[in-house]
Amino acid sequence: MAYIKAFHIIFVVAWFAGLFYLPRLFIYHQMASSEAEHARFVVMERRLLGITHIGGILALVFGLWSLFRWIQVSPDFMRQGWLHAKLTLVALLIAYHGSLMVFARQFAERRFSRSGRWLRIYNEMPALILIGVVILVVVRPF
Repeated sequence: MAYIKAFHIIFVVAWFAGLFYLPRLFIYHQMASSEAEHARFVVMERRLLGITHIGGILALVFGLWSLFRWIQVSPDFMRQGWLHAKLTLVALLIAYHGSLMVFARQFAERRFSRSGRWLRIYNEMPALILIGVVILVVVRPF
């Protein structure tokens, strides 16, 4: 069980690295002025998104594996309120990841219309989710 948890944490870190950095790339991409810069950012965003997909998928695989193991050990595990709240935040994180996929496609097609300021604010969402998840898992307030 400890290895499952360890790999879950490793891939969560990898996933968050991409979720934190991709919007920053979008901000720099928005400031790009030449076709060469645009092309370079499209490649960078696509590659980072690929790595982010891998981290996210493996974080979810190991997280679900851990969850199912806990349910086998203690069927009442699923009745804990903190776990429901954590899973809700994970669902929001998956939606955020999906939005970054849409934004990357819009940038590649030169259709992204939001401001750099909006991106800077949007970039803070995974940090807020991370704070919530860590508090829920460590403190288990309910």
